[in-house]
Amino acid sequence: MRMKSIESFGVIGLGRFGTALAQSLAKAGKEVIVVDCNEDKVREMRQFTEHAFVADHLNKETLEEIGMQNCDTVIVCIGENIDTSILTTLHVVSLGVPHVIAKAISSDQGTVLEKIGADVVYPERDMALRLGKRLLSQNFLDSISLNNEVEIKQIPLPASAAGSSVEEMNLRQRYGLNIIAIKREDATDIAVSPQHRFNVGDIIVVIGKTERIWEFERNLE
Repeated sequence: MRMKSIESFGVIGLGRFGTALAQSLAKAGKEVIVVDCNEDKVREMRQFTEHAFVADHLNKETLEEIGMQNCDTVIVCIGENIDTSILTTLHVVSLGVPHVIAKAISSDQGTVLEKIGADVVYPERDMALRLGKRLLSQNFLDSISLNNEVEIKQIPLPASAAGSSVEEMNLRQRYGLNIIAIKREDATDIAVSPQHRFNVGDIIVVIGKTERIWEFERNLE
């Protein structure tokens, strides 16, 4: 089976993570092959893709027969059964799939998966970190994470900041943060002058390391 007309994906394991991933890829118009040992889960996925297979044994021969080697990316979503996760990932890598991603539930498992050639994701940990960021930041409005250390974030200034200037606040020197925009009512100013003085209700948009943003927010309280 060849699936090369558009970008194609393989999803192995239809737990909550794998099912949600496969459905989102299929709804986006991608070609998706899904595999699981549970016939009911596979049957449910057939409304999203015609390439849904039941496989009791995830050995290399079975995966090749299904056509995993023809996918551009294969995601191994078997986090809990560590032995099966590692062996299945090894089989997929050995099939020559260009991009292999594997779910891990521990750092030890992730280390092994990386060593055999997979990119590793930690869905539960990453979701917990995102939730933690929201809970720890009482002033949270909106943020964009650029990676695990740097983000762009909107921060409402307290009334006590009114009248002070960008230069006087000196975020670059004190926290390593840069103000890239200032929001005031319905207007956003991206030409931020050091002499700009803040009004009550101003919201600044900063870019910098996440930990330094948290430090700045704590000192605003």
